[in-house]
Amino acid sequence: MQQSRLRPEPRGTQGRSGPELDFQRTVSRRLVHRAAVAEVFVTDALVLGEDRFLVGGQWPRDHALYHPDAQRGSDPLLFAETVRQALVYLAHWHYEIPLGHRFVGYDMDFEITDPVALRVGGRPVPVELDASWEWTDRRPPRRYGARLEVTLSVGGRACGRGSLRIVALDERSYRIIRGPQGGACAAPVAVEPRRRVEPALVGRLRNKDSVLAAGPSPAEWLLQPDLDHAILFDHPTDHLPLMVLLEGFRQLGHLMTCSAAPRPEGRAPALVSAAVDCLAFAELDVPTRLCVREDRTVDDVSAGDARTGRRLLRLDALQGDTLVASCASVWAPVSLATATGRPGGQSVSHA
Repeated sequence: MQQSRLRPEPRGTQGRSGPELDFQRTVSRRLVHRAAVAEVFVTDALVLGEDRFLVGGQWPRDHALYHPDAQRGSDPLLFAETVRQALVYLAHWHYEIPLGHRFVGYDMDFEITDPVALRVGGRPVPVELDASWEWTDRRPPRRYGARLEVTLSVGGRACGRGSLRIVALDERSYRIIRGPQGGACAAPVAVEPRRRVEPALVGRLRNKDSVLAAGPSPAEWLLQPDLDHAILFDHPTDHLPLMVLLEGFRQLGHLMTCSAAPRPEGRAPALVSAAVDCLAFAELDVPTRLCVREDRTVDDVSAGDARTGRRLLRLDALQGDTLVASCASVWAPVSLATATGRPGGQSVSHA
């Protein structure tokens, strides 16, 4: 396929007074590296200036994996996945990085600054990402390194920020850094499986959505996802993807924070920020242990109730003695049911 065909009809460089984002349909699934059309959240993009874009997305009112919590709050991993899709889409659509390149995630972080704006209402949530692209390692045609920084908003209301850094490699370069494992597809894990944690304890609805199992010691857990999971493993891969590692970190955080006694005023702990660093490839056929490195409160008493009850968790993912990934996350008590103001899902209407 000729690279010039990756682009849709030219939209041109637009400011906020120009054409609006289209939320009527999603972009092509191959341009966000998804096999299932239902898992595409990006709907459109506009060029605002040099290396600056406005990316539109729509979040479903419900989702098999990224479903709303008991407070009707949107799953924060919907934001993380939308950032991932936005970067991949811009890489192919605007920067014309070839479709056959392998994308490897290095680090991702996000913060939800206004959970009320992301409350699920009577319509799917239309979101906008004000995105800035930065090249970190550009050696065409074999290697492209980039970071995307975004500000999340709903109906003009800023409610979060995030970033993702990746490297996109041609097949030859990818096989060099992967070694003998490069290019292999997902295969059954060659380790004895353990019984996974009940899904309700990790904030999930279905047994197959739980990715945690009890570890060899009380302070350790095993990351044990179902390799046939239609969302976590939407397409074949030769290693654990960043989003699967993030799901493991999130589920362990939920287990640790939400198993405590109920918070006052009905407020429940919710994930409000996370920063993940991927340090090595996480192999599919090697046990992955999740360990707690730090667990402490990070209350800001000067800010009043808004920043009290916040809990910082630093978690590590290890394969043998190799640290493959780490995550620093903050969990805070959030109450959306009694909040004033319209939720994001009701702020925009699309016929």
